[in-house]
Amino acid sequence: MSTTTPTRYAGSRRRVVGLARANALLMMRNRLTLFYGVVLPLLPLLLLLAGERGDTAVGGNAVTTTLLMALLFPVYYNVLSLVVSRRDELVLKRLRTGETRDGELVTALSLPGVAICLVVSLLTVVAGLAAGLPWPTNLSLYLVAVLVCAVLFVAFAFWTAAWTRTAEAAQMTSLPVITLALLGTITSALPQRYAEIVERTPAGALEQLVRLSWFGEDDARTVGSLDSWVAAGEPVLVLLAWTAAAVWLAARSLRWEPRT
Repeated sequence: MSTTTPTRYAGSRRRVVGLARANALLMMRNRLTLFYGVVLPLLPLLLLLAGERGDTAVGGNAVTTTLLMALLFPVYYNVLSLVVSRRDELVLKRLRTGETRDGELVTALSLPGVAICLVVSLLTVVAGLAAGLPWPTNLSLYLVAVLVCAVLFVAFAFWTAAWTRTAEAAQMTSLPVITLALLGTITSALPQRYAEIVERTPAGALEQLVRLSWFGEDDARTVGSLDSWVAAGEPVLVLLAWTAAAVWLAARSLRWEPRT
């Protein structure tokens, strides 16, 4: 038992790393995928560098927009198109007939996009400091928010893939999730009673966590690093609820081969 378990874990790790590397190479070889997966999420950072130095209002919006683009394109849309195309090519079906397990496939398909998202989130911190923004009040809370959102949008991608017949159709089937994500960015333009509803969308919760983790702002109050964890309770619970629902939907509807 003690000798076979480490060997099994090592084999699983090798399979995941190998498959993730292959998926990353596929993404890098496609210029369009490379653009929306790597370049597009970085464009909102220009708002930070081109705006007035130290402007926290513009900076907060730019940070949230950058993270949202990193979640929507390298994570959500890239995983969605990758799952659909490799499913239709029967690659996933063939892999499942060997030693590869379902969890390993899900992880390998998700890793390249999630890795890009994490790199973008760290580059956002560097760009923010270069633009005169303060050092994040609670960097660990910031990274936790990014990771939870990444899991959420991976689950959204697998759920959407279940009812997406072709990679081309993903341009249409992805619109509901993209609309839901963008809805959370218009909170400040809505009346209070509607804004409170929108704040409970994934992007709305992400925006709250960015304000708390970076600027220590909670409804015009200033909170410290430790207090920000307490204040983050509601938006974190909102994200966890969305993630649980998305994982449940994805698990119920996931398909590894095309419909006959």
